[in-house]
Amino acid sequence: MELLQRIFLRIGVLPFLMLLAICIFGFISGQFLSERNLLNVARQASYLVMASLGQFLVLLVAGIDLSVGTITAASSVASAMTMIALGQALPEAVWLAIPAGMLAGVLVAMALGAVNGIGVSLLNVQPFMMTLGMTSVGFGLALFATSGMPVMGLPEAFGQSFGYGTILGLPLPICVALVLAGLTGLVLGHTGYGRHLYAIGGNARAARLSGISVRRLTFSAYVLGAALCGVTGVMLTARMSSGEANIGATLPLETIAACVIGGVSLNGGTGRVWGVVLGALFITLVQNGMNLARVDSYLQMVVIGLILILAIIADNIRSRMLNARR
Repeated sequence: MELLQRIFLRIGVLPFLMLLAICIFGFISGQFLSERNLLNVARQASYLVMASLGQFLVLLVAGIDLSVGTITAASSVASAMTMIALGQALPEAVWLAIPAGMLAGVLVAMALGAVNGIGVSLLNVQPFMMTLGMTSVGFGLALFATSGMPVMGLPEAFGQSFGYGTILGLPLPICVALVLAGLTGLVLGHTGYGRHLYAIGGNARAARLSGISVRRLTFSAYVLGAALCGVTGVMLTARMSSGEANIGATLPLETIAACVIGGVSLNGGTGRVWGVVLGALFITLVQNGMNLARVDSYLQMVVIGLILILAIIADNIRSRMLNARR
C-alpha cells in the first residue's frame, strides 16, 4: 500500500486506469492488443496529444481553454481554403500552396489564441467565459466561411505526405506529436520561460512581486497553446483530405481529461509533458476499446465524462495528501 501511495502521489491515478483499461479491453477483444490496433491507437492519439499540449500550456498558468475545438476547426478551414485558392491560381506550384496553406492555418489559430490572451491577461475576463465565448465566435465564423460544407479539392500530395506518410516506418502524425512533445518538455523543463509559467500557475501574485511579467507570459501561453491546436487542425485536414468546420467538437472535454488524468492540476503550476502524452494515449485507448466492444457512441461520451470526473476527484485527493505531507 505504501508503494501504491507513492506511485499515486508522484504520477497520479493514470497508471492504475491504464492497467485497468488494458486488462478489461484485452479480455473483451482479442484484437485490442494486436500490433496493428496499437499502431492505430498511437496514430489517433497523436492528434489528441498535439491539442492537449496546447491545453496544458494554458492550464499551467491557471487558465483554461474551452475554444481548442474552435481553434482546431478554424485552422482546418483556413488551411484548406488557402491551399485551394493558391492551387487554382498557381496550378504548377503545388508545393508552394501546401506550406502556405499550413502556415495560414497555424496563423489563424494563433490569432484566435491572441484574442483569448488579450481578454484574459489584459482585460481580466475569466478564462472560462472568455474561451466559451470564443467557441461560439470561432465555430460561427468557420461555418459561415464554408456554409457548413466540407472544403474539398485539396492537393493529393498534401494528404499523401502529411496524412498518410511515414518516417522510419512510423506514421508522420506520430512523429510530429513526439517532436512537439519533446520541444514543449524542453522549453518547460529547461528554460526560464518554462519556470516562469510554472511560477505563475503556482502563485501569480508572488510571481508578479518577483518581477515576472504575468500578463505577458499568460498571453503567450494562450497564443502558443493555440498554435499547437493549429498544427492539430492542419494534420487532421491532411488525414481527412478536406477542411472541416466541426472537427473539434469533442476536443475541449478530451484535452482537459487528458491533462487532468495525466497529473495536470486545474489550479495551475503542476504537470509534466509526459503525463499529458500518456493521458491522451489513455483517452484514445479507451475510445478504441469501446469501439471494439461495440459500445454505443453516445455511451462513450458518458464514459469519457465519468473518467474526467474521477480524475478531478483523484487530483483533489492527491493535492490534499501532498499538502498534508508538506
